[in-house]
Amino acid sequence: MKKILNYIWRGWMIVLGAVLTISLGIPVLVLSIRKEHYKYAYKFIRIWCYGMFYGMGFRYDLKKLTDKKIDRNTQYVFISNHTSIMDVMLPCILMPHHPLCYVGKKELVKIPIFGIIYKRICVMVDRSSARSRADVYRRCAERMEEGDSIVIFPEGGVPDDTSVILDSFKDGAFTLASKHQSPLLVFTFVGLKEMFPFDASKGYPGKVKVYLADIMSPHHSANELKTAAHAQIKKILENSY
Repeated sequence: MKKILNYIWRGWMIVLGAVLTISLGIPVLVLSIRKEHYKYAYKFIRIWCYGMFYGMGFRYDLKKLTDKKIDRNTQYVFISNHTSIMDVMLPCILMPHHPLCYVGKKELVKIPIFGIIYKRICVMVDRSSARSRADVYRRCAERMEEGDSIVIFPEGGVPDDTSVILDSFKDGAFTLASKHQSPLLVFTFVGLKEMFPFDASKGYPGKVKVYLADIMSPHHSANELKTAAHAQIKKILENSY
């Protein structure tokens, strides 16, 4: 019975996503045509994220583990662990004053309707192509010059092995932060691995714990940033289970 309810719940996500994408997609498409108008499109993107996250029965509790504050006038590179599709909604919910550009998989462009919008708001990467991966830096730099902050999940995807607490990090987010001197927002999401896994027969609504672990200065090497961020996120995850 529980599996049946989970499948119905996942079916509701498809219906909800379709309704929100169709109703909010037009203003996002129109407002993202001109680069200077993206900040207005972002308001509708945030509504979409709120609708998906709260509409699926999730809430979040934010805890700050640092005294440093997010500056409305500073561009950031936002990173976190990645365990669920619902992770994607949280950065937009958490960052109301910083239009975000995601680095995402090229394959998602194939999703009907959503794919059109996805192309407008993301820097797409073909992970099988070295040229595509290298070009991400240039395209992210362009988006940052236009005023956007960048979201990258440094694990590069969700680990296939669910026993892995935190996979190794790719270099991209840290190279970008160091090269363009953008502070690194280090977040940790706890709970979605169990609440909304990729196994459609499992999951449940609930409250996600969100930790702002640190705001790291970019005045370090990319390797130093990567090592420190991985250690911070992993420590929080280990203490949460």
